[in-house]
Amino acid sequence: MLATLVVASGLSAQTFPANVGTYRVYVACESADEVALVAFDGKEAKVERVIEVGYQPTEIEGPHGLTVGPEGKYWYLSIAHGKPFGILYKYRTSDDKLVGECELGMFPATMQISPATGLLYCVNFNLHGRMLPSTVSIVDPDAMVEVARTVTGAMPHGSRLSKDGLHHYSCAMMSGELYEIDAVTFKVTRNMQLDVNLPKGHQSEAKPTWISPHPDGKRIFAALNGKATIVEVDAKNWSVTRRLQTGKGPYNLDISPDGSTLVATYKTEGAIGIWDLAKGKERARIKSTRRVTHGVVISPDGRYAFVSSEGKNADPGALDVVDLRTNKLVASAAVGLQAGGVAFFEHKK
Repeated sequence: MLATLVVASGLSAQTFPANVGTYRVYVACESADEVALVAFDGKEAKVERVIEVGYQPTEIEGPHGLTVGPEGKYWYLSIAHGKPFGILYKYRTSDDKLVGECELGMFPATMQISPATGLLYCVNFNLHGRMLPSTVSIVDPDAMVEVARTVTGAMPHGSRLSKDGLHHYSCAMMSGELYEIDAVTFKVTRNMQLDVNLPKGHQSEAKPTWISPHPDGKRIFAALNGKATIVEVDAKNWSVTRRLQTGKGPYNLDISPDGSTLVATYKTEGAIGIWDLAKGKERARIKSTRRVTHGVVISPDGRYAFVSSEGKNADPGALDVVDLRTNKLVASAAVGLQAGGVAFFEHKK
């Protein structure tokens, strides 16, 4: 069955020689209803498996957000386009078999599991109807049951947990706000406006799309997609401390485990920005292999950034690999249409 899925997708399954260190990353392909498992051996990036997802054979359901559980036994996927509600799927990493599902809100997007509570937090982006406040779904990933739903802003998209798992941060794209949720009580503890001089009742021109807490727990970075800016927020004083001017359309962010480097995708520009956070300067800007750059995740050893790109029209998506030591693109693998969500799985030596 696996061979059939790979051939049907137009992608070839390949393996690497034994005893070679290999990184593996899951990539969601939103317009293909599939997830690709891509392996990188330090030289080449290749698709190992393609997993078909969704439950409506005649519809494009939009697999969007991805995360891998803390023990690496399961991976989770948000399916955006339901009727009308979206779905959270749970798969085993050993064989990519679907083992659980849970209905969420409208257009569930990005998610993570807290190391403190063991619960999964997923924002409901809600593209339908008026731009009203939406929610964060909180799910028990063992039972696959939604245990709470917390109201935040209009169209919450990027979301991440603090390193200790005690605080959940998300940005509301259309209301321009940053939200902090207590991961234990599920209550909103703070929120702030990231858009400068936004008139009351107006939609945000800044359109924040992503949040990335710094590993030191003292700072939070947000991508302002509409204003070509990344803002740094002091987590204690709850104030903006720096505004970094970027390429067009900053979309997703990730920070290296040592906290020194931030990698940003510039969706509109089709590029990748590599930032030195101590200096507040962009070290390099690299063109993606496709025209619409999307997601990014940095390997736990801090050596590589894995970047998804959507492509345009009938162009396939791609997963690009950037060496953060040389600031160069070193490999790329073609995946399905509209590659978006990306999650690191493992590194085996």
